[in-house]
Amino acid sequence: MPNSVFRFATVSGQGIRWLLRRNCSVTPSQLGWLYASLCLVSLLIGAGFWWHGAPLVMPFAWVELAAVGVAFLVYARHAADGETIELQEGRLVVELENGGRWERTEFLPHQVRVEPEVSDRSLITVSGQGRSVKVGRFVRPELRAALAREIRMALRAMPEQGHRAVYSKPMVWPMG
Repeated sequence: MPNSVFRFATVSGQGIRWLLRRNCSVTPSQLGWLYASLCLVSLLIGAGFWWHGAPLVMPFAWVELAAVGVAFLVYARHAADGETIELQEGRLVVELENGGRWERTEFLPHQVRVEPEVSDRSLITVSGQGRSVKVGRFVRPELRAALAREIRMALRAMPEQGHRAVYSKPMVWPMG
């Protein structure tokens, strides 16, 4: 299948892969450097006020840096969140990563249903063999129907291969 047919996927060899990620403008390491420079500037200013006889500025600087640090940690924990949907070797593999938690579910392509949860703008439910996974969190709501059509088109084009063993339930591993 040529790659030009797909808007969201990349094609390599016999496989098709949808990599859906959060749109982050700052990586966790860049955020760490930003926080370190913010700490340095804020503590230098606080030390200057301390030196000139205003000792209460420094505790407020520490409280401010702690609050900003917590906010940055929450952001960094979810910066790498994403969904990977891969169709290859007679199986559809859906991997979800959310806040350091990783979940992988495999389906037989010829037994999979791909449909919106409630409406065309809702999350996409991939279901089959008694399991279901919701995908599309990182795609704009108005584009989710197009993503679902693209996945269905790829599943229809996949030749049915012999019944392979797949995992009977999702596997969940904590990250880090």
